[in-house]
Amino acid sequence: MTLTADTPATRRNRSLVRDLAHVVRAHVARMRRTSPEEEPPSPDDALVRALCHDMRSPLASLEAALGSLDGTPERTAELLELARAQAAHLTSMLRTADATGGAVRRTGTRVLRDVVQAAVGASGLPRSQLSVDLDGDVGDVPVADARVQRILTNLLENAHRHGRGAPVRLAARASAGWVDLSLTQGGVPADVVLGHLRTSRPPVDLSGLGLWSVQRQTRELGGHILCARDGDGFTLTVRLPDR
Repeated sequence: MTLTADTPATRRNRSLVRDLAHVVRAHVARMRRTSPEEEPPSPDDALVRALCHDMRSPLASLEAALGSLDGTPERTAELLELARAQAAHLTSMLRTADATGGAVRRTGTRVLRDVVQAAVGASGLPRSQLSVDLDGDVGDVPVADARVQRILTNLLENAHRHGRGAPVRLAARASAGWVDLSLTQGGVPADVVLGHLRTSRPPVDLSGLGLWSVQRQTRELGGHILCARDGDGFTLTVRLPDR
């Protein structure tokens, strides 16, 4: 069975943040000049646009914080805490971007158990928040396509960023020529998730880009997505063909 197809900021640090902010502003300006009649953006271009859209506010906050470190110890501590929070937010966005960007279509074959472990590590989701259930011998199913890990990473990262700390359950099971990868979490805005999964065009920000990428890569692999509500819980299942 194989799934396929706390130290003071230096002047150099401040300059780097300003340079990044300049790049973001320049790209946003180009986006505003884009004609609505142009061709829809490619996935890679959509990713760049989404990063520029989402990174403007964190970079502006970091730039302001790093430029105001001089002051009382209390003010310095407050600014450093803001910088840490913004850095964590940027790290989360970059994880989403990494899982959403172009992937090598095929990779060396690994078993699903190892792919799940790698996706969990790449998502940033705390293990204390996650439970994993690999039914029967599904963990031994060979996986020969990098998109499977990207799908899992995107789903877990999305649960991490938007789940408000709610517990997550990842389950995998195989039956009748299919492998189901299911993610369950409470408090999920189901209508918002379904909207991202149904859109044919990439959204402008990373909040929906990960889910848009999931449905696109699932379709490329010959699979489909199922959604179900159970009280406060919401389960998203990626069903992939076992070839």
